[in-house]
Amino acid sequence: MNRSVGGLLVGTVLFLGGCGSNPGDLMSCLKMAFTGLRPIADERDGRFLGKVQEATARCRGGDRAVAGRNFPWLDWTNYWAAGDAKSRAAEATFNFAHLSSNGRGVDGALIDLEYQRIELIKFNLFDNNGTYKDYVTGRSPFDGPALKVWREMRLPKEHPQYAAVGGDAEQQLCQGELIRGRTLTGICNDLINPLMGSTNTPLARNVQFEATFPDLGKDALARNRHGGRIGPLVPDPQLISRALLSRPQSKPDLCKNGQGLPGDSVDANCDYTKAPFFNVLAAYWIQFMTHDWFSHLDEGHNAPEMMRVGCDSPAAVALGCRPEDRMDRTYIAKDGDPETFSHGGKTHLSRAYKTTNNTVTAWWDASQIYGYDERSRQRVKRDPNDRARLQLVAVGSRAGAGERQGYLPVLEASDPMNPQWVGQEATAFPDNWTIGLSFYHNVFAREHNAFVDEFRKRAAANPGDESGLRNPARPDAKIANKDVTADELFEAARLVVSAMIAKIHTIEWTPQLLYDEPLFLGMNANWSGLFPGHDLVQSALARIVVNKFGTSTKAKEAGQWYSVFASGPGIFGLGSKVYDGDRIFARPDAKKADVWSLKELTKHVNGGINHFGSPFTFPEEFVTVYRLHPLVPDLIEYRQWDNDANAIRNKVPVVETFQGKATPAMRDRGLANWALSLGRQRLGALTLQNHPQFLQDLPLPRLKTATATGKIDVAALDLIRDRERGVPRFNEFRRQYGLKQFTTFDDFIDSRLAKGSSQRAEQEKVVGRLREIYGQHRCDVSKPITAAQRNDDGTPINDCLGRPNGSMVDNVEDVDTVVGWLAEFQRPHGYAISETQFQVFILNASRRLFSDRFFTSSFRPEFYTHLGVDWVTHNGPGGKMMEKSRSNGHEVEVSPFKRVLLRAMPELEPQLAPVVNAFDPWARDRGEYYTLDWKPRKGAEADAAFKPDGR
Repeated sequence: MNRSVGGLLVGTVLFLGGCGSNPGDLMSCLKMAFTGLRPIADERDGRFLGKVQEATARCRGGDRAVAGRNFPWLDWTNYWAAGDAKSRAAEATFNFAHLSSNGRGVDGALIDLEYQRIELIKFNLFDNNGTYKDYVTGRSPFDGPALKVWREMRLPKEHPQYAAVGGDAEQQLCQGELIRGRTLTGICNDLINPLMGSTNTPLARNVQFEATFPDLGKDALARNRHGGRIGPLVPDPQLISRALLSRPQSKPDLCKNGQGLPGDSVDANCDYTKAPFFNVLAAYWIQFMTHDWFSHLDEGHNAPEMMRVGCDSPAAVALGCRPEDRMDRTYIAKDGDPETFSHGGKTHLSRAYKTTNNTVTAWWDASQIYGYDERSRQRVKRDPNDRARLQLVAVGSRAGAGERQGYLPVLEASDPMNPQWVGQEATAFPDNWTIGLSFYHNVFAREHNAFVDEFRKRAAANPGDESGLRNPARPDAKIANKDVTADELFEAARLVVSAMIAKIHTIEWTPQLLYDEPLFLGMNANWSGLFPGHDLVQSALARIVVNKFGTSTKAKEAGQWYSVFASGPGIFGLGSKVYDGDRIFARPDAKKADVWSLKELTKHVNGGINHFGSPFTFPEEFVTVYRLHPLVPDLIEYRQWDNDANAIRNKVPVVETFQGKATPAMRDRGLANWALSLGRQRLGALTLQNHPQFLQDLPLPRLKTATATGKIDVAALDLIRDRERGVPRFNEFRRQYGLKQFTTFDDFIDSRLAKGSSQRAEQEKVVGRLREIYGQHRCDVSKPITAAQRNDDGTPINDCLGRPNGSMVDNVEDVDTVVGWLAEFQRPHGYAISETQFQVFILNASRRLFSDRFFTSSFRPEFYTHLGVDWVTHNGPGGKMMEKSRSNGHEVEVSPFKRVLLRAMPELEPQLAPVVNAFDPWARDRGEYYTLDWKPRKGAEADAAFKPDGR
């Protein structure tokens, strides 16, 4: 079918389907249909940038979407139905859902997001392990982005498992016990690349190596971009912290820098800008996640050399910073100039100017609970009466069925630990301990044991039944329930807990973080596909992805087409079913035998993964966008589940729930009470002037010396760590990720606000502070500043950012990345994060599923048990459970986190019954369509949080 005929047919259908639309919109749809799909960029400076043609914008969002094209922000956020009810178009009685205005809007947003993911996969993978040259040049017959095995991902000779994977064989291969579950150090997730994602391997980059460490001045474009204006302490990080990040207080005496009032008085009050659709459980959830994913620390400390952390300028001193603050430097794995290579007439760096190691595993493997090396595993306590369970101990005699499950024991003197960890719960990753970490570690220890107990119950009832587990050494031998060892069951429980955590994050935490229809559909598609309930379509697409594109040697098929088609069946479980001899479009048939086999290590066990030509690990830039300290309030509004949940009983300072204080706080007040307290309270918005004050004055006794304060400003330290680790400043960061650049500080202001409004005036005031701190300079058009993007007219971007030579221009290039995305006042509807942060998530959230065989082709009973597969699929035992009411127009399953909470704390059932997403404040009325209104649901009208003063 040629383009003109196809365009005519598509246009006719659009006209018939969208008969409730504005005629001008429909003509734009016809024009869009005739134009065809936008090609994927060949070079990074020709990327999509999230900006569509005028006809496309009008078809998908009418005048509002067209007007949005004039600003640097993404276009899809202005499409029909991409916001709350006000964003929805009035539709005719008769229309086809996907071709109506609202259908075109949401589908158009999903199309734009897929374009972004494709181009991010194509242009933003930069491995620091030594594989980048092959990624650029390829290895016949493979294009670089289609490569699947790398010598750099072999275990070295000194590794204790070197011989077990084949030693110096041409290709190492994991087998036997190394493939049965998640290994302690993360090796052998990929059977042919054993080292990938393991402890103490280099973090990658998502930006060109030349764009890293701009303050070093190694790259000519970076020198032009910053003009010698930036450095490790320039601009002064403590000045930025106090002038731009700190929360102002209307009544400082009621807050006392986050210390609250004596006796945890309810009269205490610390002002903070609240996000109405996200709760404090969500804030601590992400700390719990990041402890699993990445760390630069070695047992809670960085490199031994101490460094100054700012407070040099008179302006900073006047705002109360401390010139004597000191902090340990970050560990650097490799320093010095990297090797270069030539290809395609260009010279390329083989790595970043400096590299850092990830001291935990990069997999989503719950390593914060179960350990990431031998030392951390020593802190993991197993039940002496049943080694398959985690040890939990009875504490007190509070009411509630969950209390009988117990709490994690505390660290013992014989455990490897730092002095600041004394008195904390025993767990693998104990650093930066908080009440939130205590909460989640106890909850998922109970979840681990709930799975073990259910398996034991079923095994007792049917001891001879097949468990599903297999030993790779005897793959044909079935293992009966009664023969499953404690160690085997412990590791199966770890797989289940890890998968439940990943599922909660993907389909529950993230859709509440990004609270609108496109992201609800997109994140659920990431996990389970765009066509749930359509088994034929799902199965056909899965086979295309795995059998055709997954084995391709071509970059386009192995990359962009794989990504597109994987959206159909979803990533989770890709390649976990194999039917011998079926045609691609054969209908799934329960009568046919699934021939997936443990004997087929590379074809079946490993067959569903895709690294897109670059070994999987997390990049430094991913660490950066998880600097989310504004989420945490200064005071926690403490409630009791069995004593009028609407009443706030205390205001507990967060700083009094850190480290060793967290554990007694948890035990004294109880898990269910903390769940209710954290579940009902709104977290802080990610914006400027919203960092907790206590974090600027945080005591760290290990830093105390005769000349150092023993305190640290965490907000300032965030900036310093990014500078130490070579993260590009904000504007180049956006360009590198395929987003439109800013040309002035005024671009930060929300263009949707009316001029003269109080909200716009406040933003203009903050932008004025940005201009004061980062400054301006006289520009030079002869200085190109980036290779990642071009001006709209195709010309190179220069120091003047579109203004005449010699103009005074804002130093928008110098803005720290964290400051920049906190200053993004204009965001997609319902986004707790900025669009810059979101762009990083689009790439990395997908990759960590695509690359993990335990989430793709090894999501099988052979590893998880039959019970484990059912548990992860249906959010627990007993099959799928549905909510009684619809949410945002959808029938929804009872969410995985809600069911985890109810298993851990059954006493919370009355509180959780009306809750659809456990990261939405539990007393909020969720409304009909993605409302952000702060109003109480039925039964919570008396909740003190809904009073005008929040008390």
